[in-house]
Amino acid sequence: MQPYLILVRHSAVLTDPTIPSHEWPLTANGRLRSHTLATKLQPCPVEQFITSHEPKAIETGQIMADALSVPCQSVAGLQEHDRRGVPYFASKAAFTTAVANFFTHPDQLVFGVETAVQARERFATAVQQQLANHPQENLSIVAHGTVMTLFICQHNPQLDPMEFWQALTLPCAFILSLPDYQLQQSIYLPG
Repeated sequence: MQPYLILVRHSAVLTDPTIPSHEWPLTANGRLRSHTLATKLQPCPVEQFITSHEPKAIETGQIMADALSVPCQSVAGLQEHDRRGVPYFASKAAFTTAVANFFTHPDQLVFGVETAVQARERFATAVQQQLANHPQENLSIVAHGTVMTLFICQHNPQLDPMEFWQALTLPCAFILSLPDYQLQQSIYLPG
């Protein structure tokens, strides 16, 4: 079988406007949905889950790793686009507009403290490092919607970043062929 990489977006989170989004934990439903997604990945042998340092990714990855009886570890570089200093968006429309601006101006600092290009390159470097560290393993990397969108769309230019991002569910998974990162399969959970 051809080697592959599975990118997983973290599961549903407990949003709290009083704490930064990179500290949000999963909800009870998010934990259940993580387990559900793990069962959908059973036909795709995964030797290890690797997550960002954000609690929502760690929790998602650990639940999935436990369900599939494989190890899980967190590493630097896989975190979401750095949005420190950006206030909480009470309106989904305002958040969507900010993300659209981020995707359409990738070289400009328009949202947070990283440009889209900087976030994508940081994430790509971390992914490549993990693949180099585990050359004989099929890995699942649990990360975040915006950086995953940037990475997947870079390697699959037929995809529109905004449309791809808006279709994401909490959680979801994408199976990419190696070494070219071509999207082979998308796994979304309903509702």
